Order: sequence, then structure tokens, then C-alpha cells
Amino acid sequence: MKAIVYSQNGLPISDENALYDLDVAKPQPGDRDLLVKINAIAVNPVDTKVRAGAPTDTPRILGWDAVGVVEAVGEAVTLFQPGDKVYYAGDITRPGSYAEYGLVDERIAAHRPQSLNDADAAALPLTALTAWELLFDRLEIEADDDSALLIVGAGGGVGSMLTQLASKLTRLTVIGTASRAETADWVRSLGADHVIDHQRPLGEQLAALGISNVRYVASLTHTDSYYPQLIDVLAPQGKLALIDDPETLDAVPLKRKAISLHWELMFTRSLFHTADMQRQHDILQQVSALIDDGTLQTTAGEHHGTINAANLRKAHALIESGRARGKIVLSGF
Repeated sequence: MKAIVYSQNGLPISDENALYDLDVAKPQPGDRDLLVKINAIAVNPVDTKVRAGAPTDTPRILGWDAVGVVEAVGEAVTLFQPGDKVYYAGDITRPGSYAEYGLVDERIAAHRPQSLNDADAAALPLTALTAWELLFDRLEIEADDDSALLIVGAGGGVGSMLTQLASKLTRLTVIGTASRAETADWVRSLGADHVIDHQRPLGEQLAALGISNVRYVASLTHTDSYYPQLIDVLAPQGKLALIDDPETLDAVPLKRKAISLHWELMFTRSLFHTADMQRQHDILQQVSALIDDGTLQTTAGEHHGTINAANLRKAHALIESGRARGKIVLSGF
């Protein structure tokens, strides 16, 4: 089968060897696996981080967002059958979705939204899972909570889903951050009550809105840059959740306000085969229903053509530039 791989980490994305096309053996499903013929994928920042920083002894297939059709199932599979149209974000320990076929454990896959095409559906799984888990599993926010949530980086992939979930499924006052006018408009269109500029002091802008502090902060990017400001704007006994990778994070400044710290990593459940691993199937099933009834919308931003190394290098370059809005999707081979 066709696949797009890397063999040497750390190469600049302009180098043709950073990602290249390769024919590899078609995988065979294990007991709880689905063998999926992949029709569309999305590219995430984690793809670029792994390519840049993770050495590999053999050519490695990246990619953790996929939409496709189940071709075969393992002997213990109960949730799906051949012919089902599915989407998933995968498992970081297994070969990824930059390939014609992929394997995924049934407990972390779901039936894709019926109202979307393959590419628009591919934009959803990883960011929807991350946003859902952050909001409801880590911060444990209830639907009737009418506190304030500040989302730093609301225009990115995760931010675009988190803004929708918070505004549509809870009573939270949602404040997103964005530095460009077009991104601010995008965040408002997703349901944010207010948008402020993360390049300007956050506290002053919140005060101008009549908001003295917020109970929750979701820091999705550059947490180390904003950390002192986030502590300042959080209410006593507030909650700070993050997904990015600061080199260090000193928790001591959180003590005076008794602020709790919450990490979200979408891969944790599959990485450790947790007892509640199938919750990701359940979340994605709910997201499909919310897409199909019009509550949520896809966050697909740009379609970069067919799935090949040249187009994926362009997609990685755009993500590394920090100027991607929404999700980058590709479809077909």
C-alpha cells in the first residue's frame, strides 16, 4: 500500500526526505482492530512535533486523524462491521494515518458524521476528543455552570472545537483569544461571547469587559509565555488546564490562590489502555450526533489536495508557520 513516512527526525520540512512516499505492507487486524481503507486525513501540530523530535529506526507513518471505510475486523470486534464509515484519532504508539490503510482499536473509533464529506469529517477526531476531555473530564464542567472560561488560542484546531463545545453545551461565558482580525471573526462565529487579543495584557482587556476574573482557563498554546497573566486573571480556587509542552512549569505560584492544574493528553487512554478507553468511542459518537443535528460544525480550514508527500510537506510547513486557521485536511490518493 502507499504510505508517507519519515526516517530521519529533525530535517527541515523543505527537505524532500522530511516526508517521502513509500510502498509498505498492508497491515492485518488484531483481535479488537478495525482495518480501515483511509479516504481522508487531517494534519495536527503533534504530527510536526513527532517528525521533528522523535528518532525512528525504521520508516514511520505519521498522522492521527482519519476517515475511511472498515474493510475487515478482528475476531473480538463488536462495535463495527465491514462497510461501516468511521473516523478516529488513533494511537500514538501505532503506525498513523498517512497511508491507504490503517489499523485502529474499535474502542477509540466511531461512526463518522453522515452530514459531512470525508475531508470535513477528518478535521474532527483529535481536536474534538482533546477539547471534550479537557472541558468535561479534566475541568469537570457541568452543563449548568455559568462561570467564565478563558481559552488561550481559541482559533486553532483544539480551540475551535473547545469554543463550540463550551458555548453550545454549557452556560459558560466563553472568552477566546486571537491576534488577527480574521481569526477573531472565526472565533466569534463559533460561539465565543468575547474575543480578546493575546498580544495585549489579558487582565486589562477582561476588566474592560467587566470581568474581574475567570474560574477556568484553557491554555492551548505558549503557556510559558502567558503563565503569570493566567494566574493573575484566575479566580481563587480556579482551574487551569493545558495541552501544550512548556519546557518547565513551576506549580508553586498556583498555591496562594489554590488554583488546580489539569493536563489533557488525548493519547493517554490508548497509550495506557485505561479501563475507560472506550469513552473515546462514546465521545466521538456524541460528536457525530451533534454535527448531524447542526449543534457543532466542522473546523476544516484548508484542503491541501490528495494524500502524498509533497502536499503533506506543504501542510507541515503551514502548521510550523503558526498561521494555520482551523484544520488542514487532505483526501484521496
